[in-house]
Formats: sequence, structure tokens, C-alpha cells
Amino acid sequence: MRLKSPVAALAALALAGLLAGCGGRPEGTLVPTQAVANASSVDLLVATTRDSAAPGEMFNGERGRGLSFADIAVSIPPDSAREIGEVQWPSSAHPDPNREFATLRADRIDLNEALRRFHRQVATKPKNGVLLFVHGYNTRFEEAVYRFAQIVHDSRAQVTPVLFTWPSRGKLLAYAYDRESATYSRDGLESALQALANDPKVGEISILAHSMGNWVTIEALRQMSIRNRGISKKIRNVMLAAPDVDVDVFRRQIRLIDEGKTRPDFTVFVSRDDDALAVSRLLWGSTDRVGAIDPNKEPYRSKLQQSDLRVVDLSDIKTGDPTGHAKFAESPEVVKMIGARLSSGQALSDARAGLGEKLSTVAIGAANVVGRTAGVAVSAPLAIIDGRTREGLSDQIEELGASATGVVGSAARVPLAR
Repeated sequence: MRLKSPVAALAALALAGLLAGCGGRPEGTLVPTQAVANASSVDLLVATTRDSAAPGEMFNGERGRGLSFADIAVSIPPDSAREIGEVQWPSSAHPDPNREFATLRADRIDLNEALRRFHRQVATKPKNGVLLFVHGYNTRFEEAVYRFAQIVHDSRAQVTPVLFTWPSRGKLLAYAYDRESATYSRDGLESALQALANDPKVGEISILAHSMGNWVTIEALRQMSIRNRGISKKIRNVMLAAPDVDVDVFRRQIRLIDEGKTRPDFTVFVSRDDDALAVSRLLWGSTDRVGAIDPNKEPYRSKLQQSDLRVVDLSDIKTGDPTGHAKFAESPEVVKMIGARLSSGQALSDARAGLGEKLSTVAIGAANVVGRTAGVAVSAPLAIIDGRTREGLSDQIEELGASATGVVGSAARVPLAR
């Protein structure tokens, strides 16, 4: 296990933020452009609790009233011009579709039109499957759109993609605001899930969440279970990647979900070398975060067993991400594997990747134990994050004020302990 001092862990996060900012972030790029030959496209349906913004941005980081909807088509550059597993971010409001992601359509629509377009799309998918994605903190609307489009395209998942995006301001030091926005949005996400589950034209539903997006997701499912005395059997898989959630709160949430008659299969992805969650733990008052626990040790092994959760430990996986919070971000094989599993409708515990990665996989409370390489196929939710959307700092970082600025300024000079 790799250990870091709190200062070194914070420095790693600050350095990641600096590196993310070097290439700039997409802004005002949701302006329709002309399609080009050999480029692909992905159609996304969007439900959001964000407030409306000017054309090009569509939705900002402020909180809207109720749910709003959009239909967005994203152009993906030809395979010869991009690396699979990465987003070629637009460099301006008028990107070059031959080498950058671009927008082909960006329509704000009302509920009735959203349902019409959704039904038209879901009818073309095997088993009428839906994949709903919930992003984490420090994520602008454009970033959520382009990242999810990349996942859908590279995974080749035969599902209808639905993006649920909540009011993140997309700022590193806006954790407190983002956390409250996540809580503000749980009713909206529950409404979206209720609508999907009650729609007779929908077959199977999978949910993929990352970091703070796990809080929104678990809260929505908890409310859904209490309201309906269980969760719809249509919601088959819930994939929780690097949850920035207190372990005791998480245990209570799962217990309430378990009191219902039915619940989906939960897979939790953890990594003990996640610096973002290490800093979050420090700033929240040394309370363990679910995404950074050691599932093989007590008291967590027993607690997880009681909750019948499947856990995949990614601690031994090494990537180019200095924070350890974005594992599998550059693994196109994994993205494709998760797409194949979703398209085939197989349970995540039935994975046989054969990619050669050695994962310390823990199947707790499951009927069968997953092999050490089997976890590869179910680890793809971690491929949703890259250097532009580093997540996981807690709200107390804002109290650091000038000290945080100093850490950022000196991050490149601080050696990272390993």
C-alpha cells in the first residue's frame, strides 16, 4: 500500500488541477456545427437540475427549478485522429470535427418532446436497455456531455444513454456548493429513475456514478426504496466508482434500501491509494470514505458482507494519474468491455476479461467469487474521469484560503512519497 503525508496528498491533487488547467476547459462549445465524413456521432438525452444559460453553454452551475431536458448529438473525430478512451476537447467555440469533439445538435426540449425522442431511441436497443450516468464534482455541463459521449462511443454499448447532470460549478474550491447541489438534486434524480422504471417501453436500467455522484445516486435510490417498498427490478446494476461517502452514512443508506422487497446488484470500486479521498477523509474529520477502504480487513469486511455488496479493489492498478482517483481513465479495453457486458445484459459478477491485469478482486456476499482478472470488466466506471475533472476534495478546503493557494503554487516542488 502506498502511503502519503496529508501535505503530499494535497499537493498531488493541486498538481493534478494545474495539469488539468494547462489545456483549458471547454466553454461555450455546444454550438451546432457541420458533420464531417468518417466522424461518428452519439445522441444523448439529458435530464438536469441546472439552471439555463446562453446558447453554447445551455446550462450553468446554478440551481434550476425542477427538471429541464435536452437532446444533444456529439460528433466524435475519426479513429485515425484520436486515442480511444480519451476526449479530444474542443479548443474553441468552433471546434474542428476532424480532430476534436464537436456538437451537431443541442436542443432544449420539454418533457413531452423528451419522452417522444427517448421512446424513439430506446425502441432500437436490444432489451430496450438504458444507461444513466451521474458525474462527480467540479464538472461543467459541457464536460459531462463530452465525457459521457466518449464512454458511449468507445464502449459500443447498445443502450440508450441518459445523462443526469446536477449543478456543479466546475470549480476546484467549490466543493461545499457542489455538495449542497448534489443533495438538492436527489429528488430530481429519483423522479427520473421513477419515470424510467415505470415506462413500459424500458427494459433494463444500469446506473454508473462517480465520486460525489455516488451521494446523489444512493440518496435517490434510498428514497425510491422507501417510497415504493423496494427498487424496480428493471434497475439491474448500480456501479459506484470511488464513492466520496462516509462509511457509516453509506451503511445506513444501504440498510434502508435493503428494507425494501427488491434491490439491484451493487458493485463498489475502491482504491487505497486514492489521494483525493485521502484528502477528503482528512478534511471531513478523519472519517473513512467508502472509496478508500480496505475491504479485506475488519470492520469493513463484515459490514460489507452483511450488506451483500460486491467490492472490486483497484489498489494494485497503476496508471498515469498522480492522484490515484482516475484509474482506468486511459484504458480503452475496459471501456469496451463494460459496453459488451451492458449490451449483453450479463451481471457484472459474471465477468471474464482476459486482459491480463491482476486485480485484487473481492466478491463479498456474492454467490460466486470473481477471479483476480475478472474485475477488469466491471471496473470501467473509473474510465469516466480524466485530468480535466479531478474530483474528491471536501468542503473544508475552502477554509484553507491562502494556504491552499500556497499549496497549489508549490505543488510542482513537493516530492510525492510512494
